[in-house]
Amino acid sequence: MANLKEIKRKIGSVKNTQKTTNAMKLVSSAKLKRTEELAKKSRVYAEKLTELLNEIAQKMQNANADGIDNVYFKDVQNPKKVDIVFITADKGLCGGFNSQTIKRVKTLLAEYQAKDVKVRLRAVGRKGIDFFKFNNVELSDEIIGLSAAPDFKASAEFISEVAESYVNGDTDKIILVHNGYVNMITQELREDQVLPVDSSNLEFNSASTSELEVEPDDDNTLLDALVKRYVEYTMYYSLIDSLAAEHSARMQAMDAATTNAKEMVKELTVKYNKARQEAITTELIEIISGMESMK
Repeated sequence: MANLKEIKRKIGSVKNTQKTTNAMKLVSSAKLKRTEELAKKSRVYAEKLTELLNEIAQKMQNANADGIDNVYFKDVQNPKKVDIVFITADKGLCGGFNSQTIKRVKTLLAEYQAKDVKVRLRAVGRKGIDFFKFNNVELSDEIIGLSAAPDFKASAEFISEVAESYVNGDTDKIILVHNGYVNMITQELREDQVLPVDSSNLEFNSASTSELEVEPDDDNTLLDALVKRYVEYTMYYSLIDSLAAEHSARMQAMDAATTNAKEMVKELTVKYNKARQEAITTELIEIISGMESMK
């Protein structure tokens, strides 16, 4: 006969877990709404910045038949040194959100190492840092707290140091990997080449009627300033995008956990009722048997 007290204790424990997961789901939902709103506002600025970068780069492209003569646009066919910046969460309980990013970074690391390319990993977020440290993989840089609370100044300082190493020739390419937000139920792994700027991704328009005029001597000065801000904001926006995706993933994970807890409570309740019926039936049989034996 099943232990009634034990089953009742399990029911109480699962109900408490259900309350916790449901509360975490509501918290993540509220945080997602705020982060989603911030992402929308940030996207407008990012689009305008990219539009301006496109325009300046196009004018330089048109003025030079050999392409854009700028350190940020150099084309490296066979890089020998690559920096991979990746963003994960500082906390867990968000399904496969962190594992997707970590899996892609591991794949990139293996691919580059197979080509004898030196790779430096720069991690943002505790989960990614803990994983690679546990597996004895060296990290060139690590930041905890930034992915949970994106800050433009802090993110700009971080990526500026990485960009400086590119300008100095310490690295040939900078790649940014993170899990991005698509909608409340979908996240998408994003992999962007931060530097050098891939001119093939810029929307050059040969029929452009822009009235923007730039003095030849100022071309590189303005383009350098724009690229620096573009790189800084790419990092900042990626942090916001990652945070929104984290909240949506946690909301889904907690919703699934709450549903599972409800089902478990139902199963345990049925089990408890059956055990209780068995106990009552056994007691009745014992009482009847005792009365019969006294006749």
